[in-house]
Amino acid sequence: MQITKKFIVVGAGIVTLATGGGVAYAATTSAAAPKVTAEKAMEVAHKQVPGAWVRELDYDRRGTRPDVWEIELAKGSEWHEVDVDATSGKVTDHDTKRADKDDDGDRDGDRDDDRDDD
Repeated sequence: MQITKKFIVVGAGIVTLATGGGVAYAATTSAAAPKVTAEKAMEVAHKQVPGAWVRELDYDRRGTRPDVWEIELAKGSEWHEVDVDATSGKVTDHDTKRADKDDDGDRDGDRDDDRDDD
């Protein structure tokens, strides 16, 4: 009987360590919220392209490189993509392209968001 109790206690200890270790691992690998908010990133982008409107906003986790907010803006016939560092709030990249005259910004190719492009 005494050997059985030792196995039960040791087994319970291993399960506890494995469960607690998994939680500790998850806590260290889960990413923290960015220091720069989405609103602040959009303000920075609007300073780069005054008078533009935001078409799209994405938070891009880049692993070993700094995370960025990717903001797509439209102004007239130009589209701008501005990358804002999620920690410092500085612009890290700014690309500009001319919008096609037939391009309405609808990615699925139809003119109406209520129907599919079939």
